[in-house]
Amino acid sequence: MPASQSQPKPTACLALADGTLFYGQGFGAVGETVAELVFNTAMTGYQEIMTDPSYAGQVVTFTFPHVGNVGVTPEDDETADPVAAGMVVKWDPTEPSNWRSVEHLVGWLERRGRIGIGGIDTRRLTRAIRQQGAPHVALAHDPSGNFDIAALVKKARSWTGLVGLDLAKDVTCAQSYRWDETRWAWPGGFGTRTEPGMRVVAIDYGAKRNILRCLASAGCDVTVLPASATAEDVLALEPEGVFLSNGPGDPAATGSYAVPMIRGVLDRSEVPLFGICLGHQMLALALGAKTIKMNHGHHGANHPVKDLETGKVEITSMNHGFAVDAQTLPEGVTETHVSLFDGSNCGIRMAGRPVFSVQYHPEASPGPQDSYYLFDRFAEAMRARRGA
Repeated sequence: MPASQSQPKPTACLALADGTLFYGQGFGAVGETVAELVFNTAMTGYQEIMTDPSYAGQVVTFTFPHVGNVGVTPEDDETADPVAAGMVVKWDPTEPSNWRSVEHLVGWLERRGRIGIGGIDTRRLTRAIRQQGAPHVALAHDPSGNFDIAALVKKARSWTGLVGLDLAKDVTCAQSYRWDETRWAWPGGFGTRTEPGMRVVAIDYGAKRNILRCLASAGCDVTVLPASATAEDVLALEPEGVFLSNGPGDPAATGSYAVPMIRGVLDRSEVPLFGICLGHQMLALALGAKTIKMNHGHHGANHPVKDLETGKVEITSMNHGFAVDAQTLPEGVTETHVSLFDGSNCGIRMAGRPVFSVQYHPEASPGPQDSYYLFDRFAEAMRARRGA
């Protein structure tokens, strides 16, 4: 059988900066995008991954082949629109089969301007990322199958990458707002917090909605401020607690304005402070530590993390390409959690004060509830201070 009849003509191309090419079938939006390529090992949650602001500037390779099988629903959006630049999958998305589905993944991506490529040997691609580090890539989708390969490789090679790039400013909210929606529960879905709660100011570096829901469910009356908020902005709201959210990009770049704010809050108040992911890195920088770029990062829902203070092992969800360098933690700052995959830092706390943070995502339910205690710990710290 002629090759033209045995398989369809490629309509999408993934070009790596080293010249490696992957051809497949395009879906979603038509066009090109340039980004860093990472892989995610989660077996579920592709919609949450694509709408997680922490994936700004990245194309995601899904190691699990069944992507699109449960469709999409607005309830699973972590922010208003997809933030990840594109997706790479082994098999083309199938027709959805789930009672919650309201739309096909392909149409959702097309309407939201995100490119997908299917028919890729994702195992080979993942091995390459692990061995060589997260590469810069150009992803193109053209239904006619015409690609300027030299131009795509050049674009991938010319992209500056995430180091030194502040992306929090691109995904943060434009103005402050209140949040009162609580976690999803059967049979009613999401709830609404109506009773008075502890006043929490959440700094939005790219906050996932489910983190805000967990705060509300833990008893917090949440006000969200943009990433550029100053210590004066935060303290003017008289918070009983301050939360630092997840987000994308190089923490050192975002730290140019986030660190002074955090230091100002710590110096001028005794309120409990809790950080997740980029918020963890921001707190570490504010306390005097440093961050480093990882080879391929941690992206998935099966990451074991050990609590060094209790000995408990949690199965966590992670999404980060930078990490806190534990060797740089200053006196008075304790390492509380470590990854059992590579020993990298996953948590810190400040001695003598209710100030702590974790690198992973306790709201993402991979355990499924191994790490919810962190929200309760934050709430208890605020209650204790209120009682005192």
